[in-house]
Amino acid sequence: MYGHEQSYQTQVTLTTTSGFFPKVYGWMTAGLALTALSAFLTLSSQSLLNLVFSNRLVFYGLIIGELGLVFTMSAAINRISAMTATMMFLLYSALNGVTFASIFLLYTSSSIASTFMIAAGTFAVMSGYGYATKRDLTGWGSFLFMGLIGVIIASVVNIFLHSAMITWVTSYLGVFIFVGLTAYDTQKIKMIGRNGFADSESRHKTAILGALALYLDFINLFLMLLRIMGNRR
Repeated sequence: MYGHEQSYQTQVTLTTTSGFFPKVYGWMTAGLALTALSAFLTLSSQSLLNLVFSNRLVFYGLIIGELGLVFTMSAAINRISAMTATMMFLLYSALNGVTFASIFLLYTSSSIASTFMIAAGTFAVMSGYGYATKRDLTGWGSFLFMGLIGVIIASVVNIFLHSAMITWVTSYLGVFIFVGLTAYDTQKIKMIGRNGFADSESRHKTAILGALALYLDFINLFLMLLRIMGNRR
């Protein structure tokens, strides 16, 4: 009797978690594709370019809006519906594409393409490592988070100092941090998926949050690499 109950419980867990990680990657890919499309549409419209990049109020308003969406999603995920979480993620990805159009104005297309390929390859390797390794990466979390806070503070200070050295140091540290976060977040998402979900609603919301985490890891890794390797126009 116990064996039958255990078999049933295992079957339920497998049904709940089956396909969870591909779903996370799928939504992450959708977010990146929407960001690329939004950037392309922004570049195609001179009036939109002027509106966003000729008016600091609009540009920084978009940045604040993006940050607000991320924090709201993370803080209110248990109170919002799966549909709302999905729409917030897609809206964030689209807004990010609008502000991302600026890199095409600053860097050559060839260096953006080559840096993207390097970032994609690095992300794939580290995410694969995080998924496959049996080593517990939990201890990486606090260390990487403290490093990230340091990079953010230094970057904000450098807005006023315009120091090439600070830019160089924060860029290399940023690459190191987001490479580590890619592996850490992947393992964390994997462990959450293994625990199963109460229902399909919570499963979908968790997949969206996981996609957001990996999306942010990839985007920031790409930007840090671009600051190091990109050729300016």
